[in-house]
Amino acid sequence: MYRAPRGTADILPADQPYWRFVEDKAAAICNLYGYRRLDTPVFEEYNLFARTVGEGTDIVSKEMYTFEDRSGHLMALRPEGTAPVCRAYIEHGMHNLPQPVKLYYLAAIFRYERPQAGRYRQHHQFGCEAIGEADPAVDAEVIDLVWQFYRSLGLKDLTLHLNSIGCRVCRPAYLEALKDYYAGIIDSLCPDCRTRFQKNPLRLLDCKEPSCQAAAEAAPSTARSLCQECGKHHDRLQKYLLRLDVNYKFNHRLVRGLDYYTRTVFEIQTREAGAQTAIGGGGRYDNLIEDLGGKPTPAVGFGAGIERIIQNLISQKIPVPSLPQPAAFVAFAGDSVRDAAFSLASDLRRAGIATIAALSSRSLKAQLKQADASGARYAVIVGEEELARGTVTLRDMGTSKQTSVPMAELAARLIN
Repeated sequence: MYRAPRGTADILPADQPYWRFVEDKAAAICNLYGYRRLDTPVFEEYNLFARTVGEGTDIVSKEMYTFEDRSGHLMALRPEGTAPVCRAYIEHGMHNLPQPVKLYYLAAIFRYERPQAGRYRQHHQFGCEAIGEADPAVDAEVIDLVWQFYRSLGLKDLTLHLNSIGCRVCRPAYLEALKDYYAGIIDSLCPDCRTRFQKNPLRLLDCKEPSCQAAAEAAPSTARSLCQECGKHHDRLQKYLLRLDVNYKFNHRLVRGLDYYTRTVFEIQTREAGAQTAIGGGGRYDNLIEDLGGKPTPAVGFGAGIERIIQNLISQKIPVPSLPQPAAFVAFAGDSVRDAAFSLASDLRRAGIATIAALSSRSLKAQLKQADASGARYAVIVGEEELARGTVTLRDMGTSKQTSVPMAELAARLIN
């Protein structure tokens, strides 16, 4: 028996109200802040991610789905959303547009991770990118956007974590201090952290293994090693957030999982127990466009996992609107009027009325049971006598009240 691949999930009709609710709120908040939608291919050249995300990251070294196409080119399923957006920004000459260019996406993301609650090998992400402006006001606006997005969903008990990880000027000195600190305790770290010590020491702060938590908590703070420009940027960002009434918690261990981040990094976390408490995060990436061959271009953005958002909507018992139900279910009493019922259903649809038609020779009782299960507001019953008079029986499925309606007036009646 075939099943969905491990780490993936079907989004069933019963799940769709949550997905439409989140996606509609995402589109609405982006429209409010002036962001326009961009859709990129589900796969890109492997080197796009190896170069930007970082060869030393878990994403590139362990989690990417890679394959050779028939021309021998190494490709990868999209493991994150920012690099493809930046590639599109360069490829389509968006630097010629008024800056910053504000873009958003709703995209499937693929990572070969150990599946657990809220973490899937194929998951979906809502993300925004503001490209072309270095002022910390843009950082604050992006953070405000995602914060207001969560508020619009009705989510509670969220905390914004904030940090600055410096830039290419001040980060090297911090990394040396970090390695000096960890050098004396390297044998007590988990195997992954021993590898990170050599390849990507900043990620030592982000380890989720209990055996490494205390060491990370006592590690030197990035904020104490910032150069003058990074320090000013961080201070101004905090003042903007104060003006926007966005509360935050300073977290010196917050580094995010991608190598391209500079200066601002942030994460939104829930109070739920377990390792997967983050439902979104992002930061500034001022060197990424240049690393991809474009002109030096500052940028900032975020990504939010839709599955984790929905998981929190359910756990917090937040109601979501139902999807529109069909207005009418056309039933027929006897095979002699079956064709007429079929044509009537088609006419109603052409009038813009969502309609389901009974398609098999079941009894009228069975058809009305199906009508009730479909969620239709009305059942339209076509019978021989009614058809001869040019009428139908309109049954209110909520009250079971039935009325005779001229067929020529049915569409207008249903619309009203």
